[in-house]
Amino acid sequence: MHRSSPSSSTVAQPTPEQLARVHHLLLEWYAHEQRPLPWRATSDPYAILVSEIMLQQTQVERVIPKYHEFLSRFPTVADLAAAPTAAVISTWVPLGYNQRAVRLQAIARQVVSDYQGRIPDSVEELLKLKGIGRYTAGAIACFAYHRQVATVDTNIRRVLHRLFIGLEHPEPRLSDAETLTLAEQVLPPGRAYEWNQALMDLGAMICTSASPQCERCPVGEACAAYRELSAQSLFPSGTVLRTLRKVAEKKSGYQAQPFTQSDRYFRGRIVALLRTLPPEQRLSLAELGPRIKSSYTEADLPWLQRLVSRLAHDGLVDYQEEEGVRLP
Repeated sequence: MHRSSPSSSTVAQPTPEQLARVHHLLLEWYAHEQRPLPWRATSDPYAILVSEIMLQQTQVERVIPKYHEFLSRFPTVADLAAAPTAAVISTWVPLGYNQRAVRLQAIARQVVSDYQGRIPDSVEELLKLKGIGRYTAGAIACFAYHRQVATVDTNIRRVLHRLFIGLEHPEPRLSDAETLTLAEQVLPPGRAYEWNQALMDLGAMICTSASPQCERCPVGEACAAYRELSAQSLFPSGTVLRTLRKVAEKKSGYQAQPFTQSDRYFRGRIVALLRTLPPEQRLSLAELGPRIKSSYTEADLPWLQRLVSRLAHDGLVDYQEEEGVRLP
C-alpha cells in the first residue's frame, strides 16, 4: 500500500528561536564530546571516500583498524584503481558486504579515467560517479571540501525526525526527499561540517535506534519525540520508546531472520573460503556447498547457483558453470 506523506511545505517548521537553541545545544555538546575518529583528522577526499564506503552498514569499531590497513595497502586513488580486484577484496575482508570493495575500486577507476585522479568537490559531480549516492556525495563535499551542504545517513535521519517531527514508529512520517529538505532547512550557516558530524555522533552515542538515552541527551528540552514520550509516560525514556517499537513491530508481523541463515552470511562464507585457495584454483558448486553449509544437500543447488551468480554479477567472484568458482 502506498504511504502518503506530507509535502515539505506542510511539515511543521521549527521557529527561529527553537532552531537557534538546538544549534547552540548540539554544537556545544559536539565540541566537548565528539568521537576522535581518524577520518576526522584529514581532509583527503580519497581517505574520506574510503571511510564512508566502509562505514555503510558496519560499526565504527570494526572499521577503524581496516581503514588504516586499507590506506596503507592502497594509499592513493590511483593505487586502488591499478590494484588487482582480488587483492582489494582480500584486504577488505572481514568487513562484510564485500561488494562495497568492488564498488569502491570502480569509483577509483572512474576518478582516474574521467577526472584525472582528482575526486570531484561538488555534490553534482560526485553523483556522476557510479556507485555514489546522495549521502556519500554530500559527505565528501562537506567533510573533505567543507562545502555548506546537508547530508542524511541513518543516524542523521533518525535524529532529525525525532528532534523536529517526532517518534518514527510505527513508521517515519517523512520520505527520503522530505528528510533531505528538512536537513537543508535546519543547516546552521557556515557550520555544516560540525553540524553533520554532531548529528551522527548524537545518533551513534545517545539517540540510538533501539536504546536511546533520553536522560543524557543535550537537546532533550527541544526534542519533539521526547515531548511525545512525555505525553505517554510520567517517566519518558528509551525504555518507553523500546516498548512502543516492539508493539509496532508485533502489529506489523515483523520477524528478524537469524543472520546465520541469511544470504549475506553465506555470501561472506563463500568469499572467505575462496580467499584460502591458491590463485586461479576453482571449486565446483558440488564442492563449495558442503564447505559453507553443514546441512547442504542437492536440493540446495538452485539456491547456491543463485547466490554465486549474484556474487559474480557484483564482481566478487569469477563463476563459470562448467569450471566452478574462484576469486576474480
